[in-house]
Amino acid sequence: MTDSDERRVAKALQGAQFPADKEYLIDYAEERGAGPKTLQALQALPDATYANSDEVERAVPQEPDKATG
Repeated sequence: MTDSDERRVAKALQGAQFPADKEYLIDYAEERGAGPKTLQALQALPDATYANSDEVERAVPQEPDKATG
């Protein structure tokens, strides 16, 4: 994940309730109007429950477009 991906994910998840699972995070980001790159990064997350947004950022693959393809 690039620095700009990290910023997009962090911004999209501001105010999210943790712990949270992947589906909640994707739904939350969609409701906040996250762009396609942010949603793609979140969709590439492993299915897990995340304690906070830092955990989410660490879990997003380095190249999310290849992880979902």
